[in-house]
Amino acid sequence: MIKNLGIGTGRRKTAVARVYVRDGSGKIVVNGKDLNGYFSQNEHAMIVRQPLLVTAAESKYDVLINVYGGGSNGQAGACRHGLARALCQVDQGNYTSLRSNGFLTRDSRMVERKKYGQRGARRRFQFSKR
Repeated sequence: MIKNLGIGTGRRKTAVARVYVRDGSGKIVVNGKDLNGYFSQNEHAMIVRQPLLVTAAESKYDVLINVYGGGSNGQAGACRHGLARALCQVDQGNYTSLRSNGFLTRDSRMVERKKYGQRGARRRFQFSKR
């Protein structure tokens, strides 16, 4: 049986990621695919890896991530947030370095909802005097 060392939930925009950290060799699996296979852009894969690089734990743990909702940018941010939370559970000594890099802060910016009688969230329909 595989034992999870740490579990973290990460959120960004409308994406939610459940992250499981286990002992291993540094393999990261996102929704059943390899990290680079899931995120087509290298930037997004780099964003997910950041907490491991900061805590110098790239080859210590295997990471399993289930992520849904949002787009690729939001999902990458959610994975980073969840991974940082899980690494804090594994070793409390990681907290200060993750906090100072801003990986434990939930980025709460979301798209504002569209209002009735308007074209968008704030954009009004064109005004006609006559």
